[in-house]
Amino acid sequence: MDTTSSRGAGLTWNELPAAVTTYLPAHQAHDTTTAIGVFAVDAVVTDEGRTYHGRDQIRGWLDKSSSEYTYTTEFAGASRDGEARWDVVQHLEGNFPGGTADLHYRFTLDGDRITRLVIEP
Repeated sequence: MDTTSSRGAGLTWNELPAAVTTYLPAHQAHDTTTAIGVFAVDAVVTDEGRTYHGRDQIRGWLDKSSSEYTYTTEFAGASRDGEARWDVVQHLEGNFPGGTADLHYRFTLDGDRITRLVIEP
């Protein structure tokens, strides 16, 4: 994952909370154990119109999403909305329909845990 891009405005990669900078590379590397470790027990993830509740469902989603397509990601920018909400834009290129996409990873944190993640264009 390239974390040096300046293709977006706002926050740099180094200004993001540890939960976010741990999760994103772990997801890219298909490291489900590390990725799931930053989620709260009762976290919720919404991706492609589906919602996953709790670590067991999120683990299943992580396992499925890591094997469905091959892609690379590049950090494109980030912003913060209040104390607990972060919007990280990732540029993806790979073998999924369309081949490229800029996705918003909208995180809600409670301390050092992700309580909600919404992934959408």
